Amino acid sequence: MTFSLPDIGFGTYSLVGSDGAESIASAIGAGYRLIDTAYNYENEGTVGEGVRRAVDNGVARDSLIITSKLPGRYQKSGLARERIEESIFRLGVDYIDLLLIHWPNPQQGHYVEAWQQLIEARNDGLVHHIGVSNFLPEHIERLETETGELPEVNQIELHPYFPQVEQVGYHREKGILTEAWSPLGRGKDILEDPVITKIAESHGIGAGEVVLSWHHARGVTPIPRSANPQRQRSNLAAVGLELSEDEIQAITGLGRADGRINDQDPATYEEF
Repeated sequence: MTFSLPDIGFGTYSLVGSDGAESIASAIGAGYRLIDTAYNYENEGTVGEGVRRAVDNGVARDSLIITSKLPGRYQKSGLARERIEESIFRLGVDYIDLLLIHWPNPQQGHYVEAWQQLIEARNDGLVHHIGVSNFLPEHIERLETETGELPEVNQIELHPYFPQVEQVGYHREKGILTEAWSPLGRGKDILEDPVITKIAESHGIGAGEVVLSWHHARGVTPIPRSANPQRQRSNLAAVGLELSEDEIQAITGLGRADGRINDQDPATYEEF
């Protein structure tokens, strides 16, 4: 059976403690089924608590796709297994639905070893689906060449100022699902861009909703984060909106060569 993702996911970066757990439970209660965290976010326990609260309120555990990510310092052979188990323990679940390698760290050169360990973890039932985050096509090609397996998902920085047209097209050709982190950018620049605000005004919706609906129109699963229940619901509803082809192209046209938020180029950036 082909793996698929919901139209939108819920990001949990910086959501911690009881308030964070309540925000996560609120998001699941509103209808989010893809919940995204990472070992390095240091909030897997909070995510697990939010999931438990939602399940106690009647949400089926098997309806959720709980995602975590393996950090760079555990990519070497023999190091990933215990950290995957640790993520499972922190989350308080029997398995992780989707596990990603957080960054390729190409200068270290261990991402193929990490990928082989993810394959083993999936085959042993610790995780159900495996993928990568921030991988460039050259990194993905190497995974396929050396292991015979492509990632099911690649989660990448993607927003109107960095639309990643070629990478999204590459994913489509390879049958890889695309997730967008920081789908609204960070700060107010994108949400105050006149192109986006004009489209928002014409539809009678917010700028953030326009951007999320743009992601959906491109076949991308955005993963916005919000602790505000009303914003959670409006974000969720946004992917049901329809933009015209001209509006989609106008937003894509906002892309910039230097559009990355923090200049984190996967060809050189290292995350541990």
